[in-house]
Amino acid sequence: MGKVYLKSLQCINSNIDINKYIEYREIVKSNMSSPDWLGDFSLEDINYLLDNGSKIWIYFNDSEFICSMMLIPSTKKDLVKFDVDFDYREVVDYGPMFVNPKYVGNGLQYQMLKELDKYSSNKGYRYAISTIHPDNIYSINNLVNDEFELIGYRKFTRGERNIYLKKL
Repeated sequence: MGKVYLKSLQCINSNIDINKYIEYREIVKSNMSSPDWLGDFSLEDINYLLDNGSKIWIYFNDSEFICSMMLIPSTKKDLVKFDVDFDYREVVDYGPMFVNPKYVGNGLQYQMLKELDKYSSNKGYRYAISTIHPDNIYSINNLVNDEFELIGYRKFTRGERNIYLKKL
């Protein structure tokens, strides 16, 4: 199998089947050495996020799930939690990104970051924020390569996370 590129995949980014999205996430988590690195939004959480401006993209090759990404508009509460002093309307959170274990190593997470950058800039966001477990070196390297900077560290209910920020 050659390198896989997002632009060659089918993308669904509206009318998402949230149960299938959760199923794909659980498949990815079950194959991770540290599944706690990936978030656990419930069905209710995801519905709430989607009803309040969040967006999910799911990429397929024919009917096979390849990868997914999520964008979450920030709130005042989020920025306090992240200890960031910006207008919350200018900040977007790059939420969970995950890749089918069969396709890890194709640079898909970095490709998704670039897509989120374009989408976020076009929507008028000035900053992107993301949180990553401090041991998740692959994701950290992707963020750093996408010009994110480490701005902090917090312990959340879902575990410890580094906080990264990027000016779009």
